[in-house]
Amino acid sequence: QAGLAAMPIVGLVAFLIGVILSFQSAIGMEKFGAITFVGPLVSLGIFRELGPLITAILLAGRSSAAFAAEIGTMTVNSEVDALVTAGLNPIRFLVLPRVLAGLVVAPILTIYADLVSVFSSSLTMLIYGVPLVNFYEGVLNTVVLEDIFSGLTKATLFGVVVASVGCLRGMQTGTGAAAVGISTTRAVVSSIVMITVVDGIFAYVSYRTGF
Repeated sequence: QAGLAAMPIVGLVAFLIGVILSFQSAIGMEKFGAITFVGPLVSLGIFRELGPLITAILLAGRSSAAFAAEIGTMTVNSEVDALVTAGLNPIRFLVLPRVLAGLVVAPILTIYADLVSVFSSSLTMLIYGVPLVNFYEGVLNTVVLEDIFSGLTKATLFGVVVASVGCLRGMQTGTGAAAVGISTTRAVVSSIVMITVVDGIFAYVSYRTGF
């Protein structure tokens, strides 16, 4: 549910990102007569970095906030305490399913975002006279499985982070009418900060290992 609900906004943003990146890259590349390199350049950036990052940020704004609101409301209404009283582990019944959902959904949405962005980039490059065949040939010759795997690995980590932070903030919800709203806001902000930190660490590790 978290993944399906996010697909329209992820698709829209990914489409626009592909268009914007292509136009901005083409402005500089055209001056050097290297317009045919825009497709491979943009696609490489999308698969390795922008696809996973944009998807994770959108999931933070939607799914992490939703998780925090759901669990936060249950906490305020003492439903979490009721689970404990009944001998049920709230981590197992509330947190684990959502973390697993983030683990599965984030890579799938990232693949979807990658394909949409590359597609919109190819349409944009038609304006500059680059045929679709030439565009996709350049992409296939540049983007390798290692680039795709790197992006999907990053997306998986982001998915776990987004879901975990949302659940954590929900469990930390205090009492009062404003508590759920505060937890939701904190979930979004914390998720984006953690995504940035994880991305930075991943970039450093990739640089050191050549991955």
